[in-house]
Amino acid sequence: MANPVPTKKLLAVLKGQRLDVPPMWLMRQAGRYLPEYRELRAQKGGFLELCYDSDTAAEVTLQPIRRFGFDGAILFSDILVIPHAMGQDLWFETGEGPRLAPPLVDHDWQKLTPAPERLEPVYDTVRKVAGALPAETTFLGFAGSPWTVATYMVAGQGSKDHATARAMAYADPQKFGELIDAITATTIDYLSKQIEAGVDAVQLFDSWAGSLSPAQFERWVIAPNAAIVAGIKARHPDTPVIGFPKGAGGKLAAYAREVGADAVGVDETVDPVWAASALPQGLPVQGNLDPLALVAGGEALQSAVARILSAFADRPHIFNLGHGIVPHTPIAHVEKLISLVRGN
Repeated sequence: MANPVPTKKLLAVLKGQRLDVPPMWLMRQAGRYLPEYRELRAQKGGFLELCYDSDTAAEVTLQPIRRFGFDGAILFSDILVIPHAMGQDLWFETGEGPRLAPPLVDHDWQKLTPAPERLEPVYDTVRKVAGALPAETTFLGFAGSPWTVATYMVAGQGSKDHATARAMAYADPQKFGELIDAITATTIDYLSKQIEAGVDAVQLFDSWAGSLSPAQFERWVIAPNAAIVAGIKARHPDTPVIGFPKGAGGKLAAYAREVGADAVGVDETVDPVWAASALPQGLPVQGNLDPLALVAGGEALQSAVARILSAFADRPHIFNLGHGIVPHTPIAHVEKLISLVRGN
């Protein structure tokens, strides 16, 4: 007798159940490609103001669920609320991205004044969304992984090669390790409170994991992510954790074996056929459509979707992009993607 189809399909897959039709959600599904988001953003002003306005952040989280009926809703927030809570100033420069002050390349993070109260609006957003989601929708919380968060904290802004953080990690691994440990501890508390407020599962985004050498990857990606997963499991043993080390490439298999996450996100640069054979048997996999294939649509989209569905057909699979949806993605292409995945 076949297993019954669960109410929360995405949560069931995270717990190891394979479904004939994979559940789906899209990274950055709440955001700039949606006209309703752009309208709300114009009314409310800056991005950080949106994140910290719990009514607005809840509305943004719910928008793609109302429009598309995705199987998962991802909390609308930002990974840099963690350094903000640790005491750095945070703002967003129009057209340039985030800024953090003081940059820790020349400032002792231990001299920052922690401000954990800055995270309270996020927990309020979680409670509001949890009370409004359809019963079948899995609610995903998230945080940035320590390495990725540290790259911003050290440099005070984003960069293409993360050289400032990489140089500090080589030159003073003890100092850098203490920062990583502090981010790790703050992140465990942050995700635990998201879970207590109502999320069903959490994802760790290590967006810049691909910039590290293998030895550095082991130290600054695998070890701290494993510590976070262990910390979450100690407090919330039944809550799944998705690990997403973007750019890990061939190091993805080691990440999957050693971090202990319940599922692993696969970015668009990874061959899904290789991933299906290299990752631990039965481990749920999430991914990995190229966001630009979604922009292109047509045959490029159809063939990419077919390849991914075929590659992961024999294991628990959550269909997603290999990274965040881009702002100029046509709504019609998202609707077509849903049709292709769900076969309707």
